[in-house]
Amino acid sequence: MSEQTVQTPRQRRLLYVAVLTSGMTTLAVEISASRLLGSVFGTSNIVWANIIGLILIYLTAGYFIGGRIADRWPTPLMFYTLLTWAAFFSGLIPLIARPILRLAAQAVQDFDAAVTVGSFLSVLVLFAVPVTLLGFVSPFALRLALTSVSDSGRTAGQMYAISTLGSIIGNFTPVLWLIPAIGTTRTFLVFAGLLMAVGLMGVAGQSRRAALRLLWMPVLLLLLAIIALRGPLRPPSSDMTLLYEDESAYNLIQVVQDDEGYRYLLLNEGQGIHSQWHPTQIYFRRTWGFFLAAPYFNAPPFGPERVQRIAIIGLAAGTITRQHQAVYPGLPMDGIEIDPGIVEAGRRYMDMTMPNLNVIVEDGRFGLSRLGDGYTMIGVDAYRVPYVPWHLTTVEFFREVRDHLAPDGVLAINVGRTSSDRRLVEAMTRTLFDVFPSVHTLDVPDAYNSILIATVQPTSSENLIANIGALPPDTSPILREVLADAWNALVPTVASGPRFTDDRAPVEMLVDRMVVEFLLRGGINELAQ
Repeated sequence: MSEQTVQTPRQRRLLYVAVLTSGMTTLAVEISASRLLGSVFGTSNIVWANIIGLILIYLTAGYFIGGRIADRWPTPLMFYTLLTWAAFFSGLIPLIARPILRLAAQAVQDFDAAVTVGSFLSVLVLFAVPVTLLGFVSPFALRLALTSVSDSGRTAGQMYAISTLGSIIGNFTPVLWLIPAIGTTRTFLVFAGLLMAVGLMGVAGQSRRAALRLLWMPVLLLLLAIIALRGPLRPPSSDMTLLYEDESAYNLIQVVQDDEGYRYLLLNEGQGIHSQWHPTQIYFRRTWGFFLAAPYFNAPPFGPERVQRIAIIGLAAGTITRQHQAVYPGLPMDGIEIDPGIVEAGRRYMDMTMPNLNVIVEDGRFGLSRLGDGYTMIGVDAYRVPYVPWHLTTVEFFREVRDHLAPDGVLAINVGRTSSDRRLVEAMTRTLFDVFPSVHTLDVPDAYNSILIATVQPTSSENLIANIGALPPDTSPILREVLADAWNALVPTVASGPRFTDDRAPVEMLVDRMVVEFLLRGGINELAQ
């Protein structure tokens, strides 16, 4: 086939637009892939490593194959045809992945490891064809744009600069605008649609008949989108009613309700319950209630009147603050939550509208830096099953927390574990002991959670029972029940393992090992009981 280069200014402008759009789509696909998979499989290092590693492999293959194809068929018609196919397969990713992810979400709920892993791998394979085709663009466009060897450096520089500019747009636009506004699936379709429009325009410039033969692609994508976008991404279990679903920049958010009127906040894979609400019940004998007990490890007599101010990092839909409001009416409370979508769900469906609650929509650690001093209790419940964000586990972070606490202040943090593996709990305890003189451990009943309570002053566990006995007669019955449960949940405090710092905090590695070993020893059956 005879060689053709882009000669006219109009052809060159369209080629530049094609390079810009393909660079934008490539990064948008990668960013959106993490969000697509994160809704079920989370965003651990393993997930990110698979996404980034495989996409780099696909791009490498695309660069190599695309260069060879460009040398063999160096025509604009071939280039734009391949670009249109890349757009088509990019648009197919979320439409085909959606039913697979629904199956995976149900498998996670049912603890079916084989289906979960298989679905994860299946979705990753879906990226092979579109990303490889997107890798064709740079070498092929450069081949078409070159008119002489003397200007090859300038031409190559222009192409890579334009592609990189597109990548910058594709990196920020999904996260800051499109995914929160229209969701992950539609974000894929927007970028695929833009790329397809450029491709079809380029094909039509070479052959209108060839362009007409490709018009089935947008029609098919539109029909599949109408079918695939029906219903929620993660249908609720048969005993739950879906009240609310939204996809923010951070999470797939759902609020579900059972037949008894209990509402639950579910995020992403739906495995953990992040908040709970009932119109008449405040204390649910779950993780959140134990934060009420934290200040009562101080030396007696410590009564309710000494609880002056609290802050919660990982506010979610406000279960902890609602319980504190019931025990301490009007208590000044600051709640830090990174996801505004969760805040909206809490306000609409879980009564998170207390006038004494100051909600700060911000990352937990940065939000903490904006708080004042003198807090009786700072609670950390920023928990994305099964991970605690690493930057909320370090010596430096705990020093920042201590600086915001009152002289009799306490830190309470929710940490995950299994029935037999306490490595994360013990490593967190060791880290806390670098900052606080005393740490107490509560194992939440019927859960894979421990609450670590670190006190600014040296304290002992016996302080708790002494303070229970000294409570005034008008103490809230909720507080009495929580303190009794906390006393029964006390276990020996053990410090061991790595010490987490801002320089080195292998939290995810530790959790990943815990999860793998838990599954290998039959933990799925334990969860299902």
